Amino acid sequence: MPRSTEISAGLLVFRRVNEPEVLLGHPGGPFWAKKDDGVWTIPKGVAEPGDDLLATARREFTEETNLPLDSAAGGLIALSPVKQKSGKIVHAFAVEADLDLALFASNSFEIEWPPRSGRRQRFPEVDRVAYFTLPVAMGKISAYQKPFLRELGEQLGLQLS
Repeated sequence: MPRSTEISAGLLVFRRVNEPEVLLGHPGGPFWAKKDDGVWTIPKGVAEPGDDLLATARREFTEETNLPLDSAAGGLIALSPVKQKSGKIVHAFAVEADLDLALFASNSFEIEWPPRSGRRQRFPEVDRVAYFTLPVAMGKISAYQKPFLRELGEQLGLQLS
């Protein structure tokens, strides 16, 4: 029986420098090019029926960032799933890792651009990644993913608004 609700899974990577920071990705493509606050996201992707959510999260993280996430990275924290306006359920796992962002590279997608031009162009799925402190990340991340940051903050003993 097919699943009626789409499910995605992703990783919320964090590190502790002076204060905790989270790794977010900025969506690629012309629609997002001039948008910043409220559009960043955790690297995530669709889980097919029967897929292991953690395996999906790891695969999507690798596809969208090309960053090696050592299996020895800090222990995983399963965060409470969130629901997008579309009804999609997103599962996230937090993991502590201080990654070298110079290794970043994303997979790409192709669309007709400009619209109705007949020309197809390729764009990166994620055009950049960055670490942000939790308060800054609250302004950068998509609204429906803010609960992930709040829950991680609680796990780390911080209060976020």
